[in-house]
Amino acid sequence: MPTQIEVEHFSRALYDLLDEAFDNVHGYFLDPGTSMFETLATISAAEASIPVGGKCATLAAQVKHVAFYLDVLEKAVRTQQFEPQDWGKIWRETSAVSPDEWEALKADLRASYDRIKALVADTTEWPSEREIGGAIAAIVHTAYHLGEIRQALCSIKG
Repeated sequence: MPTQIEVEHFSRALYDLLDEAFDNVHGYFLDPGTSMFETLATISAAEASIPVGGKCATLAAQVKHVAFYLDVLEKAVRTQQFEPQDWGKIWRETSAVSPDEWEALKADLRASYDRIKALVADTTEWPSEREIGGAIAAIVHTAYHLGEIRQALCSIKG
């Protein structure tokens, strides 16, 4: 007889992992004070405008990319329309940001994250590997870019 995971347990674990990646470290995979929004709060617009390693995207582009990824994921899950995306556009077009633009990028990321939390709350079943994989990918993808941001900060701030 197959064992099933209760939807509430899966959704709660998913929500807690998302919460750790973005807001409140619970000790699953991050150190205290290193969530996405805690990290971004320590970065100025000038620092967010520095290309990482001289040849890579700026921290602002990293933030914009994560928000874009979450938006695409949320729309695809809600509509079941998996449309091709220009994933390179943000990397090509996002560079230096003013203080107001930096605050707007962080606010956009917060709004995208809030929509993902609402999506998890609205999900009453996880019918296939595709939905489960997409949910887990939101955490993994965010954690990857959070790692890139934090690593870049080491070279920017010394």
